[in-house]
Amino acid sequence: MQNPIEQPEYEYGERETSSMPKRTMSLCNGQLSGYISSFLGVFSFFAVLCFLFPTYLTTQTLRDVYNPDFLKIMLQVGMWASILFAGVCFVFERRRKLAWVGILYTSWAHLLGGYSINYDQATDDVFSIGIDWLILAFIFSIIICVTLEKLFPKYKQQIILRPKWKLDMQYFSVNHLLITAFMLVGNWACFQFNWALNDAFQTYIKSLPFALQFLILYLSADFLLYWSHRLFHENHKLWKFHAVHHSTEHMDWLAGSRSHFVHSVFERSMIMVMLFLVGADKTVIDTYIIIAATQAVLIHLNSDLPVGWVKFIIVTPQFHHWHHASDKPAIDTNYGAHTVLFDRLFRTYHMPVKFWPKKYGTTRPLPETFIAQFLYPFKR
Repeated sequence: MQNPIEQPEYEYGERETSSMPKRTMSLCNGQLSGYISSFLGVFSFFAVLCFLFPTYLTTQTLRDVYNPDFLKIMLQVGMWASILFAGVCFVFERRRKLAWVGILYTSWAHLLGGYSINYDQATDDVFSIGIDWLILAFIFSIIICVTLEKLFPKYKQQIILRPKWKLDMQYFSVNHLLITAFMLVGNWACFQFNWALNDAFQTYIKSLPFALQFLILYLSADFLLYWSHRLFHENHKLWKFHAVHHSTEHMDWLAGSRSHFVHSVFERSMIMVMLFLVGADKTVIDTYIIIAATQAVLIHLNSDLPVGWVKFIIVTPQFHHWHHASDKPAIDTNYGAHTVLFDRLFRTYHMPVKFWPKKYGTTRPLPETFIAQFLYPFKR
């Protein structure tokens, strides 16, 4: 639980954001081209490795829906685009090191077989690292989230490469690479609740219309996440794990990835147990997972999405930004993950419609490296 900033009377106001012209990216200064080239080069290299070693570098869930021919087309586009953007970078004479990174990794990808490589058959039920999940999640996050942040920005001065973006990128990478580990722990947790299964109850749930099944899952998960979230705030020892997530001082699509491993395991396992016990149709469960995962990213966006009255029902960026605020009135409020319902019911709702937070982050600074933040909750 955070310590509120001591102020005799709080006054709402605008957040001050400083411009960073040296980090501002555009195609006209070569910096954006350098980053695109390097990322595409690195991802192309690891994509080829996924083709070579699918058993150990790809996730079973995604393998079931892969179209190898389409993935090869994507790989081909990525490799050529990496070279193209590297050329643009050289023309503008900015970030040439990033361009060389893109060329180097693309060359390695080509030497390993490139987009003409054959897709080896994978073996299921083997622990794997989710490189495929990381690549796809990053690409689609960039396409969707950054586009929304540029179309409907809240803080226009905040740039893509804002302070501590590399730290959050580490969290993004680790959390996606360890997707199999999260699922294994979640499956183990489900096994512990075999005694609670009720066939009659699950048969009844499956007999309901799709929309009603989804609503039951959505609200059940929201209720669990509300109370687990509140517990991590109000218990001092648990707060130290959750404080890692709150330590970010700049909100955007990448900020939501900053989460301590222990907190991530607990939260995901809890939701998997709920889905296991409710027993809805697989299509309903898959739909809930996709929507919940998407919402978890969107609510951290640096974006004032034009959602209108919807923000009074479901969790949106403005609502969740207040949860991350270190402004005194907002401390320990807005715990809901999907809807604002339980914050309304249990009197933890806080969202002055005309204002956004002045400041984000924890009231007591945390260490600023990945390892130090991982160890932080275990230290006295």
